[in-house]
Amino acid sequence: MQDETDLSDPLEAAAAWRDDGLGVALATVVKTWGSAPRQPGSQMCINERGEFVGSVSGGCVEAAVIEEATALLESDGTRLLSYGITNEQAWEVGLACGGQVEVFVERVE
Repeated sequence: MQDETDLSDPLEAAAAWRDDGLGVALATVVKTWGSAPRQPGSQMCINERGEFVGSVSGGCVEAAVIEEATALLESDGTRLLSYGITNEQAWEVGLACGGQVEVFVERVE
């Protein structure tokens, strides 16, 4: 990876990882309701090793998004993930803030 790459920026990290030959997925918050930790447009990139840069939830659902992203890299397509207080999985992954968030995950080509 080049030294001047800003690894705190998800898009720059994605480009650097792709240049290194790694599979990369990009997760983007596309919709929120209520008290959501991140706003639409927030992004996180994840490489095939599970390393990530950025945030889509302030930490509360990142692990679940990383898991879905790495699974996507092993298969194909895209994913639209939904987490919220009414979703039983939201409690499991830690989104107990009362909000809901939709995250779109896609492969970076």
